[in-house]
Amino acid sequence: MTDQLRIALAQLNPKVGDLTGNLALARQALADATAAKADILLLSELFLTGYFPDDLLFKPQFVADAIAAAHALVAETAGTDVTLILPTIWREGDDLYNAVVVAEAGEITATRFKRELPNSDVFYEKRYFKPGPLPFPVTIRGVSVGIPICEDIWHSWVCEHLMREGAEILLCPNGSPYWTNKQHGRKNLVRARVAEDDVPLLYLNQVGGQDELVYDGASFAMEPGDRLVLQGKSFEPDFILSDWTRGENGWTSTNGVVNELTSVEEAPWRAAVLGLRDYVHKNGFSEVVLGLSGGIDSAVVAAMAVDALGPEKVHCIMLPYRYTSEASIKDARDCAELLGVRYDVVSIGNPVDQALAELAPIFGDRPSDLAEENIQSRMRGTILMAVSNKLGSMLLTTGNKSEMGVGYATIYGDMNGGYNPLKDMFKMQVYALADWRNKHLPGDCRGPAGMVIPQSIIDKAPSAELRPDQKDQDSLPPYPVLDDILTCMVEEEMALGDIVARGHDPALVKRIERLVNIAEYKRRQSAPGPKLSPRAFGLGRRYPITNGYKDLTVG
Repeated sequence: MTDQLRIALAQLNPKVGDLTGNLALARQALADATAAKADILLLSELFLTGYFPDDLLFKPQFVADAIAAAHALVAETAGTDVTLILPTIWREGDDLYNAVVVAEAGEITATRFKRELPNSDVFYEKRYFKPGPLPFPVTIRGVSVGIPICEDIWHSWVCEHLMREGAEILLCPNGSPYWTNKQHGRKNLVRARVAEDDVPLLYLNQVGGQDELVYDGASFAMEPGDRLVLQGKSFEPDFILSDWTRGENGWTSTNGVVNELTSVEEAPWRAAVLGLRDYVHKNGFSEVVLGLSGGIDSAVVAAMAVDALGPEKVHCIMLPYRYTSEASIKDARDCAELLGVRYDVVSIGNPVDQALAELAPIFGDRPSDLAEENIQSRMRGTILMAVSNKLGSMLLTTGNKSEMGVGYATIYGDMNGGYNPLKDMFKMQVYALADWRNKHLPGDCRGPAGMVIPQSIIDKAPSAELRPDQKDQDSLPPYPVLDDILTCMVEEEMALGDIVARGHDPALVKRIERLVNIAEYKRRQSAPGPKLSPRAFGLGRRYPITNGYKDLTVG
């Protein structure tokens, strides 16, 4: 039995399905832990498969290959003094488990299975795994160690059982995605478990983007007495070492490093940038292209792309038509110069006019309306997709959550693209982030410091510029009003009567509800983007397209 432990937490960025690449990351972490003379190395939840592999788990060969990779890593603990705690899928008979394997000296010494399987907005583990029994501690270096897996700590009885069975310290591997205030929510949860069980808890999270989820890392440890003794980096990989000593009052940390958490103002920018960077790179792209209109949304996406990839990897194109103002042309050019990106101008005048001429016999003498406006948007989308196809760059789309909420976007037009960094940001959040980015440069971002979005873009009234003197507010309420209604309706699922009670016009609330409902078919066909709020369109919010429900709380 020892009274000293050195614990290594590997906060890494795995890729779902990449067994070879994830195994290489794990091998490097094991080598780093060995060099650091660590007693224990903990990897994050389902590390070798990546979290979460979804229906890959229905593929027998994938399951077999993942378990084989786990055995290969276990074998590599031979000749080291490190005890490896490897979260992995595991099969017993016909049952598949979300598990941890404990390995020492090339052999498996214990397995433990996740008890509480989430069945929530983004994870459906009950679809794939069998829940394990209440877990018992494992003995490492003579120390009784409890290993609750992620969701297990959200249910007090799992940790209580571990404590009754003698656990002296808790090590918890996680795959916990970011959204607003999630970091503080995790701390409050762990604070409660530590206070109830009177032992330290080390919380390891993965980092990186995976489709619509962004994992923010920010691993940490807390001791009884509400002491934060360890805080890993946010939105970056980290290899976190800490030494622990057993005394009269249990285990205490002697040298944990506490990094400052990313602020609530910075976190959404970092999450969007990380999600974009990983989506581009993990899907085999290196460069992106986008339409730069001179408006706030495309300017913010351009800045995020530069921060994610570097200016040399970002191509911005202005696609003017007769309704594009000189101010927008100047703003787009100025933004591109501030960011240092390639900037081209491709007029859509001739192709749009030719399309209208060809359609004239069909359109007849009907007055101009959305059909003509949408031809402009779809021509832009076609040209941008052509550039993407020819040059091999991923097309980014730039619609925000407010617009996507009410369908203020053209399907097969400005919605074209492989990824949308603003998909879960309301319009007023986009403005706030533009102002924030002009004043700050996060350490892992690759863009220039200082102003990157011209103040004239932030100050001017938003417009799609698809007809003379058009403004967004011709069709929509002011964005602060719209955003509040959508927050109530989408994120809070409030009844219409309760939204009206906040001071909103009943007719407007009913109109917004109708727009939200009829735009569901557009959102189903929209590009993925990072989930930044507890309730995002797409992953986590599943509404029927054909929907006859009417909220009658407003007449």
